Amino acid sequence: MELRVLGCSGGIGAGLRTTCLLLDGEILIDVGTGIGDLSQAELRRVRHIFLTHSHLDHIAGLPLLVDTLFGVHASPLTVHALPQTIDTLKTHIFNWKIWPDFAALPDPDRPSMQYVPMQYGESLTLDGRVIHMLPAVHTVPAAGYLVSTKTGSFAFSGDTSSNREMWEIVNDVEDLKLLIVECAFANKEQHLSELAKHYCPRYLAEDMAQLHPDVRVAITHLKPGNETMIMEECRSAIPDRELIQLRGGEVFTI
Repeated sequence: MELRVLGCSGGIGAGLRTTCLLLDGEILIDVGTGIGDLSQAELRRVRHIFLTHSHLDHIAGLPLLVDTLFGVHASPLTVHALPQTIDTLKTHIFNWKIWPDFAALPDPDRPSMQYVPMQYGESLTLDGRVIHMLPAVHTVPAAGYLVSTKTGSFAFSGDTSSNREMWEIVNDVEDLKLLIVECAFANKEQHLSELAKHYCPRYLAEDMAQLHPDVRVAITHLKPGNETMIMEECRSAIPDRELIQLRGGEVFTI
C-alpha cells in the first residue's frame, strides 16, 4: 500500500498545499489544493474519494476534479462521506450557483459523480483495502479514517480536537504502521484551538498519552509560519515518541 502526500498544510503559500492524500494512485482522502499537483493521467485514475468533512481546505479541489473528469469514464466518481458532509456539498457547492450539480450530469440516470454516505464505525472494502471511518470532534461533523491491508494499517485523524473514542480504536490496531494526526496551532493559541476544535501540542500530548502501539507518528495541518514552533512544542510535550512533520510530496509504503 502506497500513501502519497499531495497536501498537508493548514494553509496556502509558496510550496504549501492543503490536505489531500493519494492512496495507491486511485483513492483520495480529502481533496484540498494538493490535488492540483497531479497530472491529467493521474487524475483519471481516481475513482473514489473519502472526505473527512466539509471545510474548504479539504474539499476545494473536488468541484474542479469532477469537472476535469466529466465524460472520461462511463462510471461515476464516488464520494464517500458523512451524511451531513454530503448534505453540505449538495446545498452549498453543487447547487448550480457555486458549481453545477454533477450528480445530475450529464443525466440523473448517468451521473458523473455519486455520493455514498458512511457512518462512524462503518467499513468499506475496495480491492483488498478496508477503509474504516473513525470519529472526530470538530466544528462541523467530521471523521478520520483507518485503512488496512494484508501488509499493515495507517490511521488519519482528519481535523479533530480531544477525542477519546478515536484513540481507543487506534489502540486496538495490532498492525498499525503510521498515524497521521493533526496539530494546527501552537500553545500560545490554545484558546483559538479550543474555539476551532483543533489540537495544539498541549492537548495532543494529553491524548497521545493514551496511544499504546510503538508506531510512527506524523504531524499534519500545521498553520503556515508556525510550523517550527508547533513541532518543537510537540516534541517537548511528547518526548517519548519520534514525531515527524508531514510534508507534501512524501510517500509512505505500508
